Amino acid sequence: MKVLYIGGTGTISSSCVAESVRQGQDVYVLNRGKTSKRPLPAGVTPITGDVQDPASLAEVFEGTAFDSVVNFLSFGAGDAAAMVDLLDGRVGQYVHISSASIYHKPVRQWPVTESTTRRNPYLAYARDKIAAEDVLHRAYEERAFPVTIVRPSHTYDDANPPLPGDWTAWDRIARGDELVVPGDGTSLWTLTHARDLAVGLAGLIGNWQAIGEDFHITSDESLTWDEIYGIIARTEHVEPRLVHLPSEFLPTVAPDWFWSTLILGDLAHTAVFDNSKIKRFVPAFNPTITWSEGARRLHAWRSANPEQTRPDAETDEVLGRLVAAHHAALAAITPPAR
Repeated sequence: MKVLYIGGTGTISSSCVAESVRQGQDVYVLNRGKTSKRPLPAGVTPITGDVQDPASLAEVFEGTAFDSVVNFLSFGAGDAAAMVDLLDGRVGQYVHISSASIYHKPVRQWPVTESTTRRNPYLAYARDKIAAEDVLHRAYEERAFPVTIVRPSHTYDDANPPLPGDWTAWDRIARGDELVVPGDGTSLWTLTHARDLAVGLAGLIGNWQAIGEDFHITSDESLTWDEIYGIIARTEHVEPRLVHLPSEFLPTVAPDWFWSTLILGDLAHTAVFDNSKIKRFVPAFNPTITWSEGARRLHAWRSANPEQTRPDAETDEVLGRLVAAHHAALAAITPPAR
């Protein structure tokens, strides 16, 4: 299989590239060629190009042919339509990376399956991903465009903790400081290590039965948010100091924080997935990295890379602001002593 990854050095895509190489695929990676903390593995052919530059992309596909193209850098309907126009009749399979954030919020029932209604009115990112999927579904139905859609859900690797606030949140736990958990901390959430997801995605490449199909690829383990943070604390040998704040308060307390709308529109809702479909199409897919193991791997990365995992002062200020809001709200509802 001759496969082109568009992207290829991100949290998810770098593991997928490595798994494709391990499986013996002939792997090419197209990106802008900038330095990354996740270098390409040996055997990968790099191509310098810009997915936002149509002329640059057209030149790539004029020069060579690919069996499959995997695109990690498509986010809306316009991106999807451009790829259909560019690749129609030129590739055997186009793998579009969508997002599991598209599923109906609030959650009606779980576990979530691929047929769960796609509707998320709270998150613009999810609405754009839904619009992109609509373009691709229509292209498959009307033009037999050979698309396979993959929906990751909160995927991390050893260098990127899956936390609102990233390494700064991890640092607050490690140093024994308070950290806000949105809601009451008991909603279930699914964290997936990129190495596990990569087995599923690489197994879909060249899997012609997967054309016209949608898949989410996640861990089978679901934990409460309090448990997720508690496991980090145990990994760091400290007691967690977790406080809680209603999720709907976040955009008011921290409107300048990227994670505020993402939590309200996605992370605050229970997310438990049925992976039966991807296991039918890719029998090798069997997620093995638990969050306890993932936390140990992240701890090891943090210890080995202190310069890349330092807390960010601006993020720490936001997280401290949320803690202060918790205490202010608690004080406001505490009846005065008689």
